[in-house]
Amino acid sequence: SFADRGEGFCLFNNAAIAAAHARARGLKRAAIFDFDVHHGNGTQAIFYGEPDVLYVSTHQWPLYPGTGHWRETGAGTARGATINVPFPPGVGDMGLRLAWTDVIRPALVRFEPDIIFLSAGFDAHWRDPLAMLQVSMSGYHMIAQEALQLADEVCKGRVVVILEGGYDLDALSYGTLAIARVLMRDPTPPLDPLGPS
Repeated sequence: SFADRGEGFCLFNNAAIAAAHARARGLKRAAIFDFDVHHGNGTQAIFYGEPDVLYVSTHQWPLYPGTGHWRETGAGTARGATINVPFPPGVGDMGLRLAWTDVIRPALVRFEPDIIFLSAGFDAHWRDPLAMLQVSMSGYHMIAQEALQLADEVCKGRVVVILEGGYDLDALSYGTLAIARVLMRDPTPPLDPLGPS
């Protein structure tokens, strides 16, 4: 199992801990949207049999850790509460938007969470040295705006952003700033001195 050994990039699974805490405090249904380059195999394993936690992951495929196939959908009564969207290299902003529009947003609306957690990984940026998804600041800004708007619609604006990966420090900085501005309801476009992919 993934819980009994160190693996990958995280010592503690912040998104899983936060979702479990929110549910312990009385929020029945939690959704985690993980837009990181690597599949969140630990988060998936923790909630794979839990029907009241929706786990959605976009990630580069194939890539470490080798999990996150679209056929991995949950177990037992939680079948359908895990949604994996494996991306090929080069998917960029357009692919991220299509996945949001056609798969992720409808799943979140249907699930009706009481809170949404965003596992925000900036290693999908085109400058990141570990992968090749080719997302730009505009893509990150778009996904944060869409997620915040959806949270307003389905769960009284309850959204929590958790910083995940990012190995180009400039992309990590500007990506974090872009999402912080969205959370502050700042309507200005993202600051993007790095330019498009």
